[in-house]
Amino acid sequence: MAGSRGDERAWIRGAQSGSVPDLEALFRHHWPRAYRAAYLVVHDSAAAEDIAQEAFLAALRNLDRFDRRRPFAPWLHRIVVNRAIDWTRARRLRAEVELGEHVAAQPAPELDGTALGRISDLSPEHRAVVVLRYLLEYTPGEIADLLDLPRGTVNSRLRRGLDHMKELS
Repeated sequence: MAGSRGDERAWIRGAQSGSVPDLEALFRHHWPRAYRAAYLVVHDSAAAEDIAQEAFLAALRNLDRFDRRRPFAPWLHRIVVNRAIDWTRARRLRAEVELGEHVAAQPAPELDGTALGRISDLSPEHRAVVVLRYLLEYTPGEIADLLDLPRGTVNSRLRRGLDHMKELS
């Protein structure tokens, strides 16, 4: 769905004032990438939908603190990715307790099973930076800002994540 930066600012202004049509427009515009970011970190379509919805609601609840001069997508993606990392960590702990119960995830249509399989083998921290960099096309500096990490940590996680994926191929 096309939408200019001016449209986005108007939607945010309207959403901050309680306009339901502006909330809906903001949601429709940002939902596909928010869901995709969550899915690429958690590899579970139902969980990704829940995470993206919860993140979007959290963003809407905190719109009064959002700086309208900045783009909305990076702010939303930071919330989505952090929640997805938390979910992945919690799932890993549950899996240890449940003796490795595994729920099959549906593959994202844009990725083949091989690439998706390699990404899913990364730790949540490495997976998040690889997804943000190579699938959502953020720069390392933007990722550092999004995840509140030093840029060197982002670069290190990218390198380690990519090295691990190469080892698997």
